Amino acid sequence: MDGSDRLRLDKWLWAARFYKTRNLAKTAVEGGKVHLNGARVKAAKEVAPGDTLSVTRGEVEQTVVVVAISARRGSASIAATLYEETAESIDKRERHRAERRMLAAGLRVPKTRPNKRQRRALQGLKSGPR
Repeated sequence: MDGSDRLRLDKWLWAARFYKTRNLAKTAVEGGKVHLNGARVKAAKEVAPGDTLSVTRGEVEQTVVVVAISARRGSASIAATLYEETAESIDKRERHRAERRMLAAGLRVPKTRPNKRQRRALQGLKSGPR
């Protein structure tokens, strides 16, 4: 890790392994997928420890707090020490993951309670053939 306390946003995102290349990080920042302290910024904006980043990749949005600065891209375990994900972000990500699993399994949460006819049909399915 570097001794410097500030670094370009795109370079930090690359070093923290949010994106595979610095160009992908730059494109994401310019596309509005990354917000620094709640504001849309340019790729050259400098980040410092204590800054909050909101990073959207696909359908997943992570909110992280910058803990350390490194201009070098290291292993995944070293990259994980550069930031700390907020508890709200982890909860939101886990709920989203559970919803995706349910949808993949064909389970959908109904918008309303089942009526009498639907309840009887469900009971018939649960009890099996007679």
